[in-house]
Amino acid sequence: MNETANTTTLPEGHPVQVYFQEREIIYKLLEELADADPAEDIQKYINIFNQLDTIEKRFARKENQLFPFLEKKDWLGPSQGMWSFHDNLREQIRLIRYYIKTSNPEKISINTGFLIDGIYRLMHVEETVLFPNALELLTETDWIEMRKGEEEIGWMLPQAPAPFPSVAYVHPSEDFTIREMPFSLENTSHYDEGHMTVEQVNLLFRTMPLDLTYVDENDKVIFYNRGEERVFPRSAGIIGREVKFCHPPKSVGTVLKILDEFRKGTKSESSFWINYKERLIYIRYFAVRDADMNYKGVIEMSQDITDIKKIEGEKRLLDWE
Repeated sequence: MNETANTTTLPEGHPVQVYFQEREIIYKLLEELADADPAEDIQKYINIFNQLDTIEKRFARKENQLFPFLEKKDWLGPSQGMWSFHDNLREQIRLIRYYIKTSNPEKISINTGFLIDGIYRLMHVEETVLFPNALELLTETDWIEMRKGEEEIGWMLPQAPAPFPSVAYVHPSEDFTIREMPFSLENTSHYDEGHMTVEQVNLLFRTMPLDLTYVDENDKVIFYNRGEERVFPRSAGIIGREVKFCHPPKSVGTVLKILDEFRKGTKSESSFWINYKERLIYIRYFAVRDADMNYKGVIEMSQDITDIKKIEGEKRLLDWE
């Protein structure tokens, strides 16, 4: 085969598609380097040269990722011939660096011409021989495995290319993938979904902008969260106390009726809203039941919704600045 690789049908992030993205960068840098005069503005020359020097990442990806896969298909030419071409260009780059260090603009210019010509010849062989044949020989599985290894080497691109294969968006409600945990499960507890340490659970409750109180099936307060700005004050003294002693006398009857209906299973939720210290407070009670629908207590949740009630329209942009 001796035709230019067709990248128009390659998906985003495919290794060959990424090589062609780099090609555009390389050609631009070669033009700029050819126009740069080290005798007139050595710093400008060095800046362009340093950017071009990142072509080493391209060489390393080919040598350590692409070539080994081609060897498995019994195509040894790239490993034997093109690798030597890489080394010749590396030597040319080292030579130019030496002349930069020794302030020899004449030698820099001469060797820059050799470097530019060499890279153009290399790119031509890549586009007309290497990539077209590689696309014929290698399978999609090969390219996927190759891309994994490329992540560690890197690219000449200003930012990492698109993932390959592309990851289609999956709504969290439809994501049933079983993944290895990317974190230690030591000292964690397993909940319906996920694992957290005691510290993480405590931080979660402390951070939530809600007042939560848990009353067990025996009408005893067993938990409340200690947030930064609670709506109603609580103290550790209520833990273990009967809930009827934790409310003002005028509201105890309502609370007990709620608990009774929840216990009987006739109701599972009750809501109230009151004005308290010039704020609108939303108070909700939820029955807690286990998998067999046995009554396990009640959650009381209070939230200041004054500012929430004022919301109108939409807000889709971050306005921190």
